[in-house]
Amino acid sequence: MAEVTVLGAGSWGVALGIVADSNGHRVRIWSHNPEEARRLNEEHELKDKLPGVKLSESIVFTGDIAEALRGANVVVIAVPSSAVRETAKKIAPYATQDMIMVDVAKGIEADSLLTMSGVVEDEIPGARTAVLSGPSHAEEVSRKLPTTVVSASSSRRDAEYVQSVFMNDFFRVYTSPDVLGVGLGGSLKNVIALAAGMADGLGYGDNTKAALITRGIKEVSALAMKMGARRETIEGLSGMGDLIVTCASMHSRNRRAGILIGQGRTPDEAMKEVKMVVEGVHSAKAAGALGRKYDVQLPIIDEVNEVLFSGKDVKEGVYDLMQRDRKSEHTHLEWEKE
Repeated sequence: MAEVTVLGAGSWGVALGIVADSNGHRVRIWSHNPEEARRLNEEHELKDKLPGVKLSESIVFTGDIAEALRGANVVVIAVPSSAVRETAKKIAPYATQDMIMVDVAKGIEADSLLTMSGVVEDEIPGARTAVLSGPSHAEEVSRKLPTTVVSASSSRRDAEYVQSVFMNDFFRVYTSPDVLGVGLGGSLKNVIALAAGMADGLGYGDNTKAALITRGIKEVSALAMKMGARRETIEGLSGMGDLIVTCASMHSRNRRAGILIGQGRTPDEAMKEVKMVVEGVHSAKAAGALGRKYDVQLPIIDEVNEVLFSGKDVKEGVYDLMQRDRKSEHTHLEWEKE
């Protein structure tokens, strides 16, 4: 039996707590709000985000991070990406070599341009880290609908241990050594999902959505590979798989925010209406900076940034994408005839 601590009592943290509890592990979930922890212990339901999902009484909630981390050997970091560094600082005094830090937050830090597992390693040198990512909406995982994700770590032993803790008959976990690729895929797809949502908000159709998904994964792959990630990772669950579900589902807060922006809301108004953290907004600027740093063209991501931070009209952004210079889809392919 593993001692699993989840840091973050949002929908994804609670859903992963349900998975680990279903597998017979001891689960504690930390909330930064002690009153929220007290209420969850009494009501056994995250009513605002996972309504109707009853939580096992064996899952213990606490507002005391020291209590939450005591004896833990799997620490799941399920806070918003903007809070990962602060949370890692709180973990550091209690961190031991018996703990595997499992990042499930999807984002790129704006200042350092690090993925979230990189942020954890920056704050806790020598930490054993892993990333758990893939097409996995909390609303479905909490109801035990079939889901498949990837556990990535530089250590095969740690990746396989995380796999063993979470894998069951409704939550299938693969392993991967490509930590960077899994982290980038989960982060960058949120920016593309904002674009897909904006297209939906404008009333565009399936053709537009397919174009954004296909050309979007091309951008994600080009940047990730330039940074040292593997193409296979971006073509897999944590890249293409996560991109598809995030662009298509109304569970996706990034797509929902994009729809509202496409309908005329400002980015701030859209985020307030979604009522949850929209990670793509935080990652968009960092993604643009990475594109400039590694000299990779990211036209969709650049247009999303223009809309989010420069007040550009969404329709104008689409027009500019469609009017880019003519080019071949795959420049490395050779013609039989000139």
